[in-house]
Amino acid sequence: MSPLRLKNLSRRVWKVLRANWHLGVTAFGGPPVHFRIFNEKFVTKTKWIDEQVFQELFSISQALSGPASTKMLYCINLIHGGLLSAILSFMMWSLPGAIGMYALSIGVSNIGETLPAPVYALFSGLNAATVGVIALAAIELSQKSITDKLTRVIVFLTGTAGMLYRALWYFPLLMAISGLVTLIYDFRWVHRFLRRLLATATRLRSGRQAQPSEVASASPSVNAIAHRLDDPAARTPPQNQSSTPSPLSDLPVTETEAHATNITTTTSAPSTAETEPRIIPASHTLTLPPSLTWKTGALVIAGFLVTFIVAIALRSALPSAPLLYRLFANMYLAGTIIFGGGPVVIPLLREYVVAEGWVSPRDFLIGLALIQAFPGPNFNFAVFLGSLTALGAGYSSVVGAVIAWIAMFAPGLVLVHGTMGIWSAVRSRRWVKSVLRGVNAGAVGLMYTAVYRIFGVGYLDEQFQTGRSLGDDPWWLVITATSYVGGRYFGLSAVFAIMLGAVMGMAWYGVVAA
Repeated sequence: MSPLRLKNLSRRVWKVLRANWHLGVTAFGGPPVHFRIFNEKFVTKTKWIDEQVFQELFSISQALSGPASTKMLYCINLIHGGLLSAILSFMMWSLPGAIGMYALSIGVSNIGETLPAPVYALFSGLNAATVGVIALAAIELSQKSITDKLTRVIVFLTGTAGMLYRALWYFPLLMAISGLVTLIYDFRWVHRFLRRLLATATRLRSGRQAQPSEVASASPSVNAIAHRLDDPAARTPPQNQSSTPSPLSDLPVTETEAHATNITTTTSAPSTAETEPRIIPASHTLTLPPSLTWKTGALVIAGFLVTFIVAIALRSALPSAPLLYRLFANMYLAGTIIFGGGPVVIPLLREYVVAEGWVSPRDFLIGLALIQAFPGPNFNFAVFLGSLTALGAGYSSVVGAVIAWIAMFAPGLVLVHGTMGIWSAVRSRRWVKSVLRGVNAGAVGLMYTAVYRIFGVGYLDEQFQTGRSLGDDPWWLVITATSYVGGRYFGLSAVFAIMLGAVMGMAWYGVVAA
């Protein structure tokens, strides 16, 4: 490599490291807040991508399993700088929080059965402030994703549906239904059916069916015109009409005549907006590595599916397998089947780790409170659990943390990498854009479910170490409102809002519990 190319590569790598390391140490509050920060940084400030591409990546990251904000950051850097930039961005984004969670797991493993009372107040304040920060981020993302009344209804219905029920298959199903609803609505499939149904009902009510002779003599209705426009035979020229060009066709055509002809053709021909794909402007094009085509993307996804099947088959066939392999298999399974981020990952990891007897319920809840106050992806929670699992079985804590970290993040990153190759080939299709509009709205609605879930278990004390509602004490509601209002109207950043919540939690302890 020439010195000039090496110098340019070094500059590009340093630029990627600096941008993503800064995010890894300052992006608090979970995926809703992360998406807002990404929009401000990569769309508004650096202009690495535009708003159109941002919305597409938001839909992809939400529709695929795995850590949503991590996948989105990976895709942004893949578009901007290629595969090397994408991998480096993931490392810089995830490692600061992962290292912090590992260090805290060592400390948690050495504490007694109960924590000091001020620590519970501190964690409760962190959780309460995080709820306000996530609520603000969800509202700001709603303003970008809601484009009409239909998407507003989808946001409302998916948010409420997510609060009422939760299961592994439920969140992806809600997003799929949202995309299907906008597809049906945008292509007017229901509208056409209802128009024809109403027309049939009207004819039946009149007590007679229209005869062909009457239809020919009567003035055609709007529905009849629409029917003829939809019928290819109706647009075929009569057989007795000669297709031989007129001798006058060789004569020059003036600009006025051409304009008039264009107007006539435009007004008389049926609209093709519903039959042809909408072309995306050049400013919204994706610049992917040349090696990442739809074929290589399909191969990447197929290869991942093979590894997933093998890992799960061995997990079922070897119940007495070594603990570290079972830890890897459980985390790999969790990283593959988790859709919707935080609202789903917490109960699923509880089942795969606490129910196995590897981590105590108290330590699990402590880690849950800590991850809310840490920057970077919430999936770093796996590092905390992997370290405690290995320590409890006499293995190296570093080995357990690394195994859990790789197993949780690998499925989502591999899937989104392969999907980007396929996505670049189909993103200009009109039906794809329509489906994405609904998936976007459904994903934003589920962010309100995340607010509800954390709110329900955010208050910790010695009697309720598994968590209870923040509404049990009005002070935690005050903290939530403070973080929301501070960010909404006074420009308070997420990190300062969360730290303020911790201080207010300690103040509550000094006044009420001390």
